[in-house]
Amino acid sequence: MKKELVSIIVPVYNAEKFIIETMETVRKQTYTNWELILVDDISTDKSCQLIEKYQKKYSDKRISLIKLKKKALAAGARNAGVKKAKGRYICFLDADDLWDKHKLEKQVAFMNTHNCAFSYTGYEFADSSGKPLGTKVYIKEILTYKQALKNTTIWTTTVMFDMKKITKKLIEMPNVKSEDTACWWKILRNGYKAYGLNEILSYYRRSEGTLSANKLEAIKRIWNLYRNVENLNIFYSIYNFCYYAMNAVKRRI
Repeated sequence: MKKELVSIIVPVYNAEKFIIETMETVRKQTYTNWELILVDDISTDKSCQLIEKYQKKYSDKRISLIKLKKKALAAGARNAGVKKAKGRYICFLDADDLWDKHKLEKQVAFMNTHNCAFSYTGYEFADSSGKPLGTKVYIKEILTYKQALKNTTIWTTTVMFDMKKITKKLIEMPNVKSEDTACWWKILRNGYKAYGLNEILSYYRRSEGTLSANKLEAIKRIWNLYRNVENLNIFYSIYNFCYYAMNAVKRRI
């Protein structure tokens, strides 16, 4: 059976500490028909130099670097990568995260088996060195829009889309805080379901100073999505928020 091309989009901003490991986690995949599109959002460190040195070292034409000329933030960087993507499948990988070497192979097979447009996987938290911490996040078999409002378990580094079943326009991320969650909700609101591959295939590196590390900011961002992006009324927002908070705590226990 022909292996379809998988496009992997990585937004890069001052990621010199982790970017080599991130590229390595892709090159070690057992599924080899991929293209890795790294989108630099005007980094001020050595991220671009490291990527170019890595490209030269391995002469791997599957790896490409886009240097944005105007600041776009994570959403804009991912969107720029999506526009360039040629794969049947598109997935995202953050510049400081890691994958199990079987991640692509298992997820592509899963999507074919379930004939789905949108899938995501389980994951495990890791420390700044990439060492798994033992806190694992297992996921639902199917997640609908209403369920997703109460449970932000879909993590960006685990998602995959089948571009024969969904459009690039629909997976475009909006320019808001928590743009990834807003994107998943938009997709699900349009009638799709997220199918969960309940295996630990990704590792969420928890680094000090990252956006997601600030719990108060996370709360503000989710509340803003409820009220100003999804336009939910105050009572339904509170209802969903209570479940969101409980599920967020469970994921970290």
